[in-house]
Amino acid sequence: MELSILLARVLGPFFVVVGIGVLLNLKRYQQLVMDFFENAALLYMGGIMAFALGIVIVLFHNVWTLNWGIIITVLGWISLVKGVVLIVCPGLLEKIAKVCHKNAAILAVDAVIFLALGGFLSYMGYFA
Repeated sequence: MELSILLARVLGPFFVVVGIGVLLNLKRYQQLVMDFFENAALLYMGGIMAFALGIVIVLFHNVWTLNWGIIITVLGWISLVKGVVLIVCPGLLEKIAKVCHKNAAILAVDAVIFLALGGFLSYMGYFA
């Protein structure tokens, strides 16, 4: 459980800051997402970073017990799969991003999810 707390202390504030940043700058982040998917080098580097983060979490925290720590494991697997997809077939996520992020409301919902998840992980990492 110590590793779960450590990862919650890292991931929680990260998700909170990203969620707040997106909510406060929706139009800017819409453009940022589109720019990201139009730049092959950024797409590749994003895939490498997502894969690296995911593989580290999965290797060290592949815990499938029914408590809050499973959220970290699921996030690790999501990051790992996202990294693989970005590296192996980047066009797939590009199509999804272009559809989803043309609508600012969808990006706002993503940001609220990030904020809630980050708030929960921060609480579990620092206060629980």
